[in-house]
Amino acid sequence: MLKYVDPAKPADPEIFGPEGGKKWVAARFQLVNTGKSTYSDSPGNGAKIADTGGQRFDSTIGDITAGPAMTSDLSLPVGEKAVGWIVWEVPASSKAATIQWAMDSGFADEVGQWNVK
Repeated sequence: MLKYVDPAKPADPEIFGPEGGKKWVAARFQLVNTGKSTYSDSPGNGAKIADTGGQRFDSTIGDITAGPAMTSDLSLPVGEKAVGWIVWEVPASSKAATIQWAMDSGFADEVGQWNVK
């Protein structure tokens, strides 16, 4: 995880944005393929956020002003990297505590976790 924004501003709020009483938050991820074959996944599926109250949220689709979204159809050759934002819709009063990400759409045994400050 490279960066976290709260709130994340919708790129086109007249068309698409968080529902009433909610906000978007986002994290910018960089994925690097250090394996021996092409990595294929939908990275947002493996991204979760937890707030200080213990609620957990799945990612949502959203374009934000901070930059381009992480692709939902990643095919990453060996040695290459992919960078992009993953967005979550959370209650407006929610304060993030941790972000988790796991490969294979969240089904990998190992999970990365970052504290949000």
